Amino acid sequence: MNIAGEVDEKALLALAAAGDETAFEALFMKYRQKLYSFMLQLNGSGPAAEDVVQEVFFRLWKERDKLAAIVHFNSYLFRMAQNQAINDFRKMARATLLPIEEASRPDTTHTSVSGEEVEFKALRERVHEIIESLPPQQRKVYLLNREQGLKHKEIASLLNISPSTVNKHLVQALQALRTGLGNHTDLLPVFFLLLTASENSPF
Repeated sequence: MNIAGEVDEKALLALAAAGDETAFEALFMKYRQKLYSFMLQLNGSGPAAEDVVQEVFFRLWKERDKLAAIVHFNSYLFRMAQNQAINDFRKMARATLLPIEEASRPDTTHTSVSGEEVEFKALRERVHEIIESLPPQQRKVYLLNREQGLKHKEIASLLNISPSTVNKHLVQALQALRTGLGNHTDLLPVFFLLLTASENSPF
């Protein structure tokens, strides 16, 4: 990276540390494909590689106040991903090697799962539950916008409704998500970013 690029990245890190969602998205878009390719080489599994990318950026957003202090973000990011992959391999190995009868005991814990992993998976499941509970037309509008990236006018034309109706459905869907997620609303920006990238993944 050239000096200008380093300065720009430091500015993005400082903005993201202050909670700027656009700056964080710029960092995500810059590194997602490279990080995915790196993880794919490590484990050979597309879904597993995508999961690691999601969990790493989810953790970065949760701990975004630390971003401004990172000197070499590229190295920091790939080290995080590598550590996550190693932890996943260890959990898989333990689960595979444990005797069946021991693994079935309800009072024993055999794998070490980070709080970020648990929270992200729980949040993802809860969001899907809320989306599935939306009225049919509202759910359709939401999915076309958030997961397929269609604009208001495109959705309006496709569903034969007005752009204002599209906007109304989206506002109501997002309100349902905020209400349903309660104290997790601060994680919505990065979750939507990761969810959209995962659903539209070209890999």
